[in-house]
Amino acid sequence: DFFAENNFVEIETPMMVRATPEGARDYLVPSRVHPGSFYALPQSPQIYKQLLMVAGFDRYVQIAKCMRDEDLRADRQPEFTQIDLEMSFVDQEDVLQLVEQYIARVWKEIKGVDIALPIVRMPYRESMRRYGSDKPDTRFEMELVDVGDLFGATEFTVFKGALASGGAIAAIAFKGGAAYSRKLIDELTEHVKRYHAKGLVWLKVTADDLEGGSAKFLSADEKRTLRERMDAVEGDMLLLVADETYVTQTALGQLRLEIARRENLIPKDVDAPLFIVDFPMFEPHLNAETGQPVPAHHPFTSVKPEDIGLLDTDPLNARANAYDLVINGYELASGSIRIHEREMQQKIFGLIGLSDEEARKKFGFLLDAFRYGAPPHGGIAPGLDRIVMILAGTDNIRDVIAFPKTASASSLMDEAPSPADAKALEALHIRVV
Repeated sequence: DFFAENNFVEIETPMMVRATPEGARDYLVPSRVHPGSFYALPQSPQIYKQLLMVAGFDRYVQIAKCMRDEDLRADRQPEFTQIDLEMSFVDQEDVLQLVEQYIARVWKEIKGVDIALPIVRMPYRESMRRYGSDKPDTRFEMELVDVGDLFGATEFTVFKGALASGGAIAAIAFKGGAAYSRKLIDELTEHVKRYHAKGLVWLKVTADDLEGGSAKFLSADEKRTLRERMDAVEGDMLLLVADETYVTQTALGQLRLEIARRENLIPKDVDAPLFIVDFPMFEPHLNAETGQPVPAHHPFTSVKPEDIGLLDTDPLNARANAYDLVINGYELASGSIRIHEREMQQKIFGLIGLSDEEARKKFGFLLDAFRYGAPPHGGIAPGLDRIVMILAGTDNIRDVIAFPKTASASSLMDEAPSPADAKALEALHIRVV
């Protein structure tokens, strides 16, 4: 009803499509009629809904089934359902306002809860700096604090090395954490190492000093200013990571969540939605094999107008017109304002390593469509399964899906996947090796 009221037209897009790079591996379907060729099951209706905008449709919606061959976790399944939206002649704020009105109605009708509007918009860089995550759980405190400026003249080699290489030093204050034993601290250290941090610096706060861990390597002035910056009191424990900026933030962000889970700091009766905006156009590191930038979202996302020049000089610092809706640490919806100009789309293809010939082979139909004039357009796709998961108060998406797959992407009920019949493989011109 909501989307009908807002003049959306429901249109179905194909389920057997051409494989395109969207960030995950495709599930492939062999063609019997075209030996050696394969369809892909759609990771999303991305290109089709853009083509609908080019064709003159103003607003499109579809309850879309999507399939992605990626590693599974508690909030991810290989096949999932999303409420797929696209609109012409809109900017980012138009999309966000529509989605927050939809979410507010769902929460009111299902839970009887009023979500305060407008939902907070938080830039990606702020989210990483404060929470070490692009999908932060803001239901509890313990924010990250940048403390690198306190150690500009430090003799502590761990901090000195991180700053000299252009990295960062950040800290969290674990209230009451001084009671943790060395065994528990070692467990926290192993946790940050899973996220590529080299180690964890821990300092217990006493009545008038910082003790333990690496305290002996810090000057009295460094310990005093650190304690003041962290607003620490006796009985707290300060936890610091010094590494590349992204590693520092991500590792501490995950440590923040781990401590919150251990100490039951997360209220279960509160939902905390926010929009993360101004995502980077590209991942923080170049593709190890090609040396090319890797799209952080997908290669059809437009760049912020003020950052277009960075595509030529410093593409990894260019920001995209991309946004996510996050609730309680889960990405509930992801979207962007799309590229609608042929020349810019070709430029992005070139940046990520696609030659003109490869771009033509994979996306010629989209580039041709842009030649006829495409309206500015954008969209978003709330995940239906995740919405239900959060409304149901569970942490595992399998709890709200009929016939879910296991962590190894198998079905316990019908034992899929299973070997194919030899005659079927022969008809498809496939041989298993």
